[in-house]
Amino acid sequence: MSTKTQEKKQAVPRNGVDTPTLFATINAVAEQPELAKFQFRAVNRWQMGTHSQTRIEGFSGAGGKQSHVKEFVLDADHPEVLVGRDQGATPVEFLLAGLASCLTAGIGNIAAARGVTLYEVESTVEGDINLLGLLGISDEVRNGYEGIRVNFKIKGDAPAEKLEQIVEQSKNRSAVYDVITNGTPIEITVNAG
Repeated sequence: MSTKTQEKKQAVPRNGVDTPTLFATINAVAEQPELAKFQFRAVNRWQMGTHSQTRIEGFSGAGGKQSHVKEFVLDADHPEVLVGRDQGATPVEFLLAGLASCLTAGIGNIAAARGVTLYEVESTVEGDINLLGLLGISDEVRNGYEGIRVNFKIKGDAPAEKLEQIVEQSKNRSAVYDVITNGTPIEITVNAG
């Protein structure tokens, strides 16, 4: 194989991850920790009933204001059986999607960084919720999920043990997993008028 062919092969992203940029980012943040501070934001507007719409476009990080390539619009609603019009996923389903997406992104990055090519990553995330708390029927039942289970199906060019280690490392570094398992202080202010 020629040197140019080898250079091209190394420049091809593994699992769609640009590993040279990933490592350069890690090194830059290690040298300048202030670059690690990010603030994400979402603007939500009530539409009707239990339907709301969230817009996500800008955020702050890496030393300045940033924006996504395009604005993302997410519709949330309740299904008809829960007095909604089913015009979007429920907020608790978005939480499951956020957890699955964060873990999966981590798996892609970690596998690429460790030189593992992935062939398939699929997860099923289930959350059990008892509406007695949410509906105000019982103070003994919490409002949110009582438990969440994530089941991964993962295939790649590494032994099962290494793939399991990659999933474990993704869990250990997942921002969404951290928020769910450790909690995060939330401040709510109201401007009524």
